[in-house]
Amino acid sequence: MGAYTVYSDGGCRGNPGPGAWGAMGQNPDGVVFFESSGFEYQTTNNRMELTGAIESLKSLENELEEMGLDHGHAAFLYSDSKYVVDGITKWVPGWKARGWKKADKKTPENIELWQSFDEVAGRFSNLQFRWVKGHSGHPQNEHCDMLANKAMDENI
Repeated sequence: MGAYTVYSDGGCRGNPGPGAWGAMGQNPDGVVFFESSGFEYQTTNNRMELTGAIESLKSLENELEEMGLDHGHAAFLYSDSKYVVDGITKWVPGWKARGWKKADKKTPENIELWQSFDEVAGRFSNLQFRWVKGHSGHPQNEHCDMLANKAMDENI
């Protein structure tokens, strides 16, 4: 059986300012099993990117449970945010080893979101993170961008 794939994107109009995230997921056959979005009146681009990633993994978790699959099933999360992908793969392990502190002993920005992201991602044993260049014609990333922009359009 192939891998499940989730995608996320986030953005702001002003940084900080009103912002939103969009997310979607596809099963191994390419069938979309969820799409969602959310909005906040005062946020940052990085917070929306992180929130989209967190929400995409929560939806993936729900789908796997509904299908009777365990958290060891192969899965990918694609994001156009190096902040998200580098953060979860490169920075978080060091922060955790230092008691959720950066090398300079300061608390990372958006710590509560990083901890939530790490907690949800940690429930999967075969999850990989991939960066995709934003606004480059990647259909699922473009769709997540559209979902985020629609959420902003409807709420601003």
